[in-house]
Amino acid sequence: MSTAAWPAREADETALPHFTVSRTARAAPTEEELITGCLAGRQLAQKQLYDKYAARMMAVCLRYAQTTFEAEDVLQEGFLTVFRTLGSFRRECPLEFWIRRVMVNAALRQHRRNAPLVAVSDAEYPAALASPEFTLSNYSFQELLALVQELAPRYRMVFNLYAIEGYNHREIGELMGISEGTSKSQYSRARAILQAKLERLGTPPRHDS
Repeated sequence: MSTAAWPAREADETALPHFTVSRTARAAPTEEELITGCLAGRQLAQKQLYDKYAARMMAVCLRYAQTTFEAEDVLQEGFLTVFRTLGSFRRECPLEFWIRRVMVNAALRQHRRNAPLVAVSDAEYPAALASPEFTLSNYSFQELLALVQELAPRYRMVFNLYAIEGYNHREIGELMGISEGTSKSQYSRARAILQAKLERLGTPPRHDS
């Protein structure tokens, strides 16, 4: 954050003691300082917290949303929840992890709101499971992002929760109101869809050196 400009002086400066101000950049606030400032309702602290985490949280929201506009809605709702419920943060994990969970929950709420509006035929998707050799980690984030966004909402949610966030299928079932078996089935179907799309595009795996 740049330092605010000093106001212009109209008084005779000879009447003031002469001193030199050393302008040094302020160190970025610590996580604890950001939390304390936000809990006190300081707008500067809220802006600093938003600026620090917004880009990373937008990447999370994009995986769950079908469009950038949708992701921005999730991001906004998520940060409103962050500022409203920050007092419940118990500091048992890094603040970023807690904010990430808030964003995932915001995405789940949006999914529940939109789910009745989305009709998808299972016939449009391959019934076969992805081969065991198919590993999504061989592909870059950008290669996968567009394809993940094309998944039907229920497949996209389960895929992200299991493959990215690390929830198990029992937990996903509780979060989404589905059975553990349905979660497993939809995750397997999502992987098969992604494999089919990548093969159709002829996208070679990324090989990290």
